[in-house]
Amino acid sequence: MIVIVMLFIGLLCVSCKERSDSSKNTEGDLIKKINAVQEQIMAQGNVSAKEEQALLSLCSIVSQNDGMAIYTSDGSIILKDVEIAPVYNGCEDLSEKETRECFKEKVAEFVKGEFNSDLLKDLGLSEPKEVESFFIITENGNLTGIKVRDTELNIQAEILRVLRKLPVMKPAIDDGKNVSVLCSMVVRYKDNIEIDFVYIPERPN
Repeated sequence: MIVIVMLFIGLLCVSCKERSDSSKNTEGDLIKKINAVQEQIMAQGNVSAKEEQALLSLCSIVSQNDGMAIYTSDGSIILKDVEIAPVYNGCEDLSEKETRECFKEKVAEFVKGEFNSDLLKDLGLSEPKEVESFFIITENGNLTGIKVRDTELNIQAEILRVLRKLPVMKPAIDDGKNVSVLCSMVVRYKDNIEIDFVYIPERPN
């Protein structure tokens, strides 16, 4: 079984490298390779429900244009440094400080509300864990550049899934013009999740 898992990881790494090195490789090609590895694993025996979920999570991670492999730093202003934070629906007509705090509260509330807590029960963690996550709100108020640092595969995929659902916002403003802003947060999880918006002193690679 260890050999099969190593084969799976190896093929996935090659696939991801091929995807980043060549524009000819499509998302569909990568999914097909993951499915091919899944078939090889199944040929050796039954795939458990958790293994099946892990494979589906991998597909979720690599099947969007905002996943880990393609994050690029675009010079976005860090959230803590921008004059006026992005305006989440319901945070209008507030002071600059209140707008920033409202943005953090609304995003945290959204992530916690959308997150599938059944995944946490399946992990059965004895101690809380945490993972750093990043996303960019563009000068048009759209979401891009999502990255979730290494953690349990299912949790990583779930955070990506939830963040992708964030609504379009009124963009951040700096020096009188709309700007792109980089947001970073820590997701702590065990029996439930907690969200802390913090300045992480390095941009994701």
